[in-house]
Amino acid sequence: MEKFFELLKEEKNSGARLGIIRTPRGAIETPAFMPVGTQGTVKALTPEEVAQTGAQIILCNTYHLYLRPGADLIKRAGGLHKFMNWPYPILTDSGGFQVNSLAHLSKLSEEGVLFRSHIDGSLHLLTPEKSIEVQEKLGSEIMMPLDICLPNPSPYKKYEEALKRTTRWAARSKQYHEGKPGVLFGIIQGGIYLDLRIKSLSEIEELEFPGLAIGGLSVGEEKEIMYELLEGILPQVPKDKPRYLMGVGAPSSIVKCVSLGIDLFDCVLPTRLGRNGTAYCASGKVNIDNARFREDFSPLDPSCDCYVCQNYTRAYLRHLFVSREILAARLLSYHNLYFMGKLMSNIRQAIKEDRFLEFQKEFEDTYRERSISL
Repeated sequence: MEKFFELLKEEKNSGARLGIIRTPRGAIETPAFMPVGTQGTVKALTPEEVAQTGAQIILCNTYHLYLRPGADLIKRAGGLHKFMNWPYPILTDSGGFQVNSLAHLSKLSEEGVLFRSHIDGSLHLLTPEKSIEVQEKLGSEIMMPLDICLPNPSPYKKYEEALKRTTRWAARSKQYHEGKPGVLFGIIQGGIYLDLRIKSLSEIEELEFPGLAIGGLSVGEEKEIMYELLEGILPQVPKDKPRYLMGVGAPSSIVKCVSLGIDLFDCVLPTRLGRNGTAYCASGKVNIDNARFREDFSPLDPSCDCYVCQNYTRAYLRHLFVSREILAARLLSYHNLYFMGKLMSNIRQAIKEDRFLEFQKEFEDTYRERSISL
């Protein structure tokens, strides 16, 4: 039987890793970025277009799909892959982040989270077992256990209580899922405290999950704090398991976190920015509604070979955006996901050729995370 995850190579001079995750619906070359299809769709794009951008796997949201259209309906449709016409791997989150972020609508207990739907106000109890049950009905290849993600900053004691409960819920999730299809990851919590993160890692490792996710970061803390925590945690994470950093997807953060040893990323940023008129380009983020693009008939990014850059000008894209045409959101979202797909492909190639540090330096010298004027 093939291994779920195989570490193919570690870069000699950094923590960057090349690996492969094998699922029944195809292999995922890592490091990899997962576009987010919250409600069973990557906003503004068809599944075929998402695949064209180089995406090997997408993330879908348990909370939203549970509330609408419902896991039972999706199961009757043949599962989420068939329902949304995405034949490749899917990772589903637990729904915990969404429930926790709606604190005014929820109540936490050892049993789970009692919450009111943001759609119609109906009352629901999301337990660790219920979250896994919903994900099993969706039919995703990789699942996440229900956990507690606190906002930053929170008191040390709150982080400590949350990680203990996260461990207990992880054990319940693993027991419920035992012997069923799909791979369940463990989630490391602990907020901004390294000692709690290491404690969480130790407890989750005792449960022997085949993959590990790092949650509760990029929720308000400075990026440098996140990097310092990862530098402290990752050397202690087993090398033979995939490492997933949840909710992180800015290009500069991805390159930095790959250098520390992260394998999987997800984020809504590429499509959200695209819908709001911002494009990723080789030199940084560009706001297409800038007046200087009104008569600019050059490609969006001259260095990009995507469909958008080969066929449309900055002037046309600006016209679409200021006219509030749906096509603007579609084209900019497509371009941004293509940029991410190309970035991950280039990262993997650099690791393969033992030149990741050179790649990282060149990227950091040319790419600016803040929006720029070309």
